[in-house]
Amino acid sequence: MSSPTLEQVIQALERRYPPSLAEEWDAVGLVCGRPEAVVAKVLFAVDPDPRVVAEALAMGADLIVTHHPLFLTPIHSVAAASAGGSIIHDLIENGIALFAAHTNADSAVDGVSDALAHTLGVMDTRVLAPSADPSLGLGRWGRLAEAVPLQVFAEQVAAVLPKTAHGVRVSGNPGKLVSTVALCGGSGDSFLSLANSVGADVYLTADCKHHRLLDHRNAGGCAVIDVAHWASEWPWLPRAASLLVADMRAQGTTVEAEVSTIVTDPWTSHVESTVRSAP
Repeated sequence: MSSPTLEQVIQALERRYPPSLAEEWDAVGLVCGRPEAVVAKVLFAVDPDPRVVAEALAMGADLIVTHHPLFLTPIHSVAAASAGGSIIHDLIENGIALFAAHTNADSAVDGVSDALAHTLGVMDTRVLAPSADPSLGLGRWGRLAEAVPLQVFAEQVAAVLPKTAHGVRVSGNPGKLVSTVALCGGSGDSFLSLANSVGADVYLTADCKHHRLLDHRNAGGCAVIDVAHWASEWPWLPRAASLLVADMRAQGTTVEAEVSTIVTDPWTSHVESTVRSAP
């Protein structure tokens, strides 16, 4: 079978992750690349990081599909003097296209939160924050096969998600049994009240803010597990890659898809305090 064009690949990706599902502030879709270009190899990554671009160049990729957009706000220049402009120049000069599926991939079926739920063993999932179509939306909630103490579940989370300097942080009684789990890949502490409303024993997300989480805890809210933003979204990449290969094969074309394992989480190290209580 022959390789598809970039336009055909983008059409397949947008069927899976419709741009209409993206939040109004988001910037999704094709960032650079010629629609008529042939795509034989695709690299999936969370971030359009220079190291990911170098990885794509080394493997001979024609397209990088990232979760996070390169430019989330409007820009007026892509001069190589800026970090983003330099990335764009490297991509174009080496004939590598860039496509982003962000909040549309968060809300879609088989998207970021579905992949996270599957990785964590959360079953019978439902949408936490439904869109106009209740089968779509941000976040998921469901149940574990059996109830386990919060500490055990947190250890299971640490065992199945990619390792980062951030680690896995827990708010709640370590011995509390948890069975109903709510989750949201990426920054999701705005859904703390929703997690309570569905009866979650624990809510897993990333980027929890101090005051918001403290208010939640003081109000008797469910336990919370905070993981690295990058780690919470990475499980989507293998699923998205396999779906693209299958979708293109169904159309009579073939692509190779690989997943970047480069940790692009911005935190690079973690040091345990030796002080056991506040001075």
